[in-house]
Amino acid sequence: MDQPCHATTIEKWEIPYVHYPKPKTYSREECACNPVRFFAILSMQRSGSGWFETLLNSHINVSSNGEIFSVRDRRINISSIVKTMDKVYRLDWFTSASKNECSAAVGFKWMLNQGLMEHHKEIVEYFKKRGVSAIFLFRKNLLRRMISVLANTYDKAAKPLNGTHKSHVHSPVEAHILAKYKPTINKTLLIPELKRTEETTAKAIEYFKSTRHIVLNYEDLINNRTKLKEVQEFLWLPYRDLTSRQVRIHTGPLSRQVQNWEDVRKALKGTSYESFLYAN
Repeated sequence: MDQPCHATTIEKWEIPYVHYPKPKTYSREECACNPVRFFAILSMQRSGSGWFETLLNSHINVSSNGEIFSVRDRRINISSIVKTMDKVYRLDWFTSASKNECSAAVGFKWMLNQGLMEHHKEIVEYFKKRGVSAIFLFRKNLLRRMISVLANTYDKAAKPLNGTHKSHVHSPVEAHILAKYKPTINKTLLIPELKRTEETTAKAIEYFKSTRHIVLNYEDLINNRTKLKEVQEFLWLPYRDLTSRQVRIHTGPLSRQVQNWEDVRKALKGTSYESFLYAN
């Protein structure tokens, strides 16, 4: 008969966030009583979530399983969403990131446009019931995000890296090739699109404010590595130096990354978004 697991060092308020999963496909054996925390990275495309996830997965005790709801069938309705999450948090989800038996934290990436906003009420209830912690990751500079989105869309069609589309790269040579493309930004739609993105992120945080959560910005993670310590503390992980092999594609002044820079500059000058022109 299985003996219940008890962690004597855990504070009373932490108990809802401490789990002892029992996978259906294998036994956790000696790690059966190792507590596991559940998390989800909530983000938008081209906001640094891929890079952030590689950092998390460099931790020996973390399994973050990628953008699982990019597959439409898994988010077709709330039942399929719950079924998918149950499989992840039961430690029955297998990817290259899986460290299942002795994981201390397990989760995945979830883009806001992949059923998260549509079914937010049910997902909030699931997070609260199952003790899932939300990690919001957004970009402060939404103009840089827009450029990255446009460049990534171009890359999907043109495939300049030997006929292969890559959203993320691991060499300066590849990054340099992808950075050569300079998108043209629709100056008429620029401000409405920035405003829409701003409102969407604010709405997501509002929807999930009753869950246990942390809000991170890509720029802060880049410029202040102590933020990664905060993330590990948030997930109750033993501290490790986190690393990633990914190389940034778009660096340097924005004026060198946009085809119609003067149009963009004029459109944003004097608006609440003017700072995006100069900030990294």
